[in-house]
Amino acid sequence: GKEVIIANAIIAILTIGGQQLFSFFTFSCPCHVGQNLIYGLAFLGVPALILLIVGYALNNQTWRLVMGKRPHFERVTSSNRLLKCKLVCFVLCSITGRALVAPVTWLAVTLINGSYYICAVSEYVPVYYYGAAPNVTASERSRILATFPCSQLVPPELTRARDEVILLLRYQSQVAGWLLIAVVVLTVFLSYCLASCFSPLSFLHFRYWSSYVHNEQELFDEATEQHSRLYAMQHVRKFFGFVPGSENVKEIRIPSLKEWQAISGLAFLKRVDEEHYDYSLLHDWALKERASGKYLRIDEDP
Repeated sequence: GKEVIIANAIIAILTIGGQQLFSFFTFSCPCHVGQNLIYGLAFLGVPALILLIVGYALNNQTWRLVMGKRPHFERVTSSNRLLKCKLVCFVLCSITGRALVAPVTWLAVTLINGSYYICAVSEYVPVYYYGAAPNVTASERSRILATFPCSQLVPPELTRARDEVILLLRYQSQVAGWLLIAVVVLTVFLSYCLASCFSPLSFLHFRYWSSYVHNEQELFDEATEQHSRLYAMQHVRKFFGFVPGSENVKEIRIPSLKEWQAISGLAFLKRVDEEHYDYSLLHDWALKERASGKYLRIDEDP
């Protein structure tokens, strides 16, 4: 829907801005044999990998897929298993598509920029790009080529050859970047076409379904917030004798040292029985203990 397109556009724009800042403040080619390739590929691949992992981690569908459990009473049949596999594949493709927005943007922008690619492969350029090949050994030639990304290290007599090599590598990098963009755009378009062709819903019905799912999630989140607040309110009232926002509070409860100790510390999700959990230490205390103890009368107008 529109929200997905807007979200993807924002992610792409933030990635482009981050890449430019990252390059400006951190990238500095070592211009040394054997190190250029590792350094350039690290700047190309590692941020893309991190962005991919973050894309997976920030998608709620990932955790729905990981944490989703099949009910014990559900019968496992071949048709159910096939349907489950199709659903998992569809969700994985959807998650992966969203997660790839940032890393693909990073790779495309860095390739179009060209600096990382030039640094990584400069020492592997064929020698005939020198024009007249210098009378040096292969190792010395590699050392000279490795210095090409750093103009201040190149001998004056090789300045023209250096400029030709940099232009060639920048051309290769930018062509690779635009090809990556073209492949991604074509893949996304074909994926939407295939999804539309195999969808059991008509165009308007699909729009209605998308709207319904969006509204249902919003309402569910609102109900979750209100329900959990009301449920927590019962336990807070039992512990303190009132809840925030109460009017005309006549008395407050003074918890004992033992009760303070019971609700303090690290809280873990605790299974009570086959169907229920205690969500916190206060929750556990409120379900087990009676709210007896010391109460203090207060004035209505503090």
